[in-house]
Amino acid sequence: MRTAPFPPLSGMALASAMALTAGLAAPLQATAGPSAQALEQGRKIAFTRKLGNCLACHHIAGGTAAGNIGPPLVAMKQRYPNKAKLHAQIWDATVANPETPMPPFGRHQILTERQIDLLTDYIWSL
Repeated sequence: MRTAPFPPLSGMALASAMALTAGLAAPLQATAGPSAQALEQGRKIAFTRKLGNCLACHHIAGGTAAGNIGPPLVAMKQRYPNKAKLHAQIWDATVANPETPMPPFGRHQILTERQIDLLTDYIWSL
C-alpha cells in the first residue's frame, strides 16, 4: 500500500502553511513590475510639455519632435541595471554631473515624488 508523500495537515498546521505560502507569494507580486496603467501614466508625464517634457531633450520611441541634447532613451535596463540609480538621475542629475543641462526634477519640485516614480518605471521599461 502506498502512502501519501506528506501526512494530512491539522487545522493549525494548515493555517500556518497557508500563511507561509502567502508570505512567499507577496515578494513575487511586489517584483511583478508596474501595471500597464502605471506605465501609461509615466509615458504621459514624459511626453507632456508641462510635466516631464523628456522629448525636449531625448528621443523616445513613439514620441514626436524629439530633441537631441540628451541621449536617446533606449535599453534603459541595460544602462541602469539598478532602477534606484535611474530614479536618482531623474530626481537630481546634477549630483552625477554638475554641468548637466537636465533639470533636477525632484530637488526643484518640478515633479512630485509619485510622478518621478511613475516616470522612472516608464523610462526603465524602454
